[in-house]
Amino acid sequence: MKTKTTKIIYLAGALFMSLWFGTSGFFELTKNPVVWDITRQLGYPPHFIYILGVFKISGVLVLLLPNRLLRLKEWVFAGMFFDILFAFFSKIAVLGFSSTVDAIVAFSVLTITYLMFRKLYSPELVFGEA
Repeated sequence: MKTKTTKIIYLAGALFMSLWFGTSGFFELTKNPVVWDITRQLGYPPHFIYILGVFKISGVLVLLLPNRLLRLKEWVFAGMFFDILFAFFSKIAVLGFSSTVDAIVAFSVLTITYLMFRKLYSPELVFGEA
C-alpha cells in the first residue's frame, strides 16, 4: 500500500477514534446520561468513570498531535484497546452480545488505524524519535 493511502487511512482512523473517545470522555466528565447510565449499569463506580474521561481526553490530545510523541501514541492505542476490550466483555456479561456492536466497530477501526500507524512510524519507534 502506498504511503499516501496509508496516511489517509491512518488520519481517517485517528480522527474517528478521536471523535469516538473525545465524545465519550466529555460525556463521562459532564455526567451525561448517554454514557454515564450505561457505564454505571455495567458496574463501574463514579470515580472510575471520571478517571476514564480524563484519560480519554488526554489520549485524544496526544493522538491528534501530528508526528509527535510517537511512543506515547503507542500507549494511547494500548489504552484504547483495553478500554474497548473491557467495554466489550462488560457489555456481554451485563447486557448481552447484541449490545457490543459499538465495541466491535471501535475495535475494527482501532486495529486498522494502529496498523497504519505502525506502517508509517515503525522506523522512528525502533530507532528513537527526533
